[in-house]
Amino acid sequence: MLMMMMMMKKKGSKESLALLAFILASANCILQPSKEELNEISIQGEKYLDKQIEIAIDGVKEMKTVMQKSSEDHKLFVDALEKTKQQKEEAIHVAEEMEAKLAKEEEVCNDTMKTLWEECKPCLKKTCVKYYSRTCSSGSGLVGRQLEDVLNRTSPFSIWINGERIDTLEQEGQRQTKQFKDLEEKYTEMEDGVDNIFSDSMKAADHINPPGFFFPKFLAPVTRRARSIHMLFHDPFHNFQSLFSPMMGMSRNLFGSMDSMMDLDSDAAPNEDRNVNEDVIITKPFGDGRMTCREIRRNSAGCIKFRDECEKCKEIQHLDCSGKKPLEGPLKEELEAALAMAERFTQQYNSLLKRFEEQMFNTSSVLDMLNMQFGWVSSLANNTKDGIFSVKGVICTGDTEENPGGEKQTAETKVSVQLFDSPPINFTVPGDIPWTDPKFSEVVAQKALDRYKETSIVVK
Repeated sequence: MLMMMMMMKKKGSKESLALLAFILASANCILQPSKEELNEISIQGEKYLDKQIEIAIDGVKEMKTVMQKSSEDHKLFVDALEKTKQQKEEAIHVAEEMEAKLAKEEEVCNDTMKTLWEECKPCLKKTCVKYYSRTCSSGSGLVGRQLEDVLNRTSPFSIWINGERIDTLEQEGQRQTKQFKDLEEKYTEMEDGVDNIFSDSMKAADHINPPGFFFPKFLAPVTRRARSIHMLFHDPFHNFQSLFSPMMGMSRNLFGSMDSMMDLDSDAAPNEDRNVNEDVIITKPFGDGRMTCREIRRNSAGCIKFRDECEKCKEIQHLDCSGKKPLEGPLKEELEAALAMAERFTQQYNSLLKRFEEQMFNTSSVLDMLNMQFGWVSSLANNTKDGIFSVKGVICTGDTEENPGGEKQTAETKVSVQLFDSPPINFTVPGDIPWTDPKFSEVVAQKALDRYKETSIVVK
């Protein structure tokens, strides 16, 4: 600046001195911008915002691409789950046929079995409730009532041929069906949400630059009538990951419970401080494995695992009125094979469900990241103004000065702008960037955009 003054002094030009005075006044915020100069700042700021909108639209297109890939994976998971479910149901059907054939073998001692069963049931209830109440925090009364109802509806052949495993598998199948249905509903919400954000962003793109905008055919806005995003969410910038977070915790517990239910040969021992895990009941030496409190509450038939502690129940298991020893023959072997296969497919189904949910959780995380950066552009779908950015006023507060503590305090510039359809936005920018600097328009436009996001977009 000093060199410029020397050169101008040397020339002695009045015009040059006038120009210098203007520059100094602008730099020191003595001279405020005219209406024409405000308009020029607005034009430059709008060019900057056009670029930001294009970047945001590209980001939303990336969201659509992520969802497209997720849809392909979703189809693969659904096909695999359906196939596994059919295989499991076929195995259970075979097991039920073998069970019916075994029961027919011992019809000759039906009365004896029923008599023993009536003496077996109260012992089973007492034993199960006793062990449940020792380990589980609450619910023993409910378990007792549920078990009594189950035992009254159960045939003594369930004790004789270990048939409660079929009941367990069928109840687990019902839980799996509900879990899958819940996942599908959440996935549909996520898919519809992305579709709506994308569709609104394409409308915004048409408003801003119709001739030059292009997107691939597979990314075209959906033509099907999607549910309104406002019906799905409280606002259009919902946290996608929250759809799956509660389910992740719930499914971990359910999958763990199912693993212990199927793990009939594993030993569950007390901890070093001799306290059994609150949620695990040891059934050995009386039963044949371990169960969880949740499992028993969900399926009281699991209490039949305590049959070896009741003498009358043990007698049922050793009945052989026909003299053919059916429990040592091929029918029993076929039943065990069918049950093992059904349990294997049940575990496989659970594994697929868990992987599917984890993938949806990870996908929602990526979508949230992109949405927080770029989803704001979808709010411009209904923007009706031709100009998207207008600087209404620029007021400088003065030179850099020292505060009472002796520290230098940089002056600030107060700015008022109109952005999109929003009310006027007022804020300050650092005073070290004069309004004559080309960077000033970019700084103001970015600050206005940041404020617009804060006031117009609610991210949960």
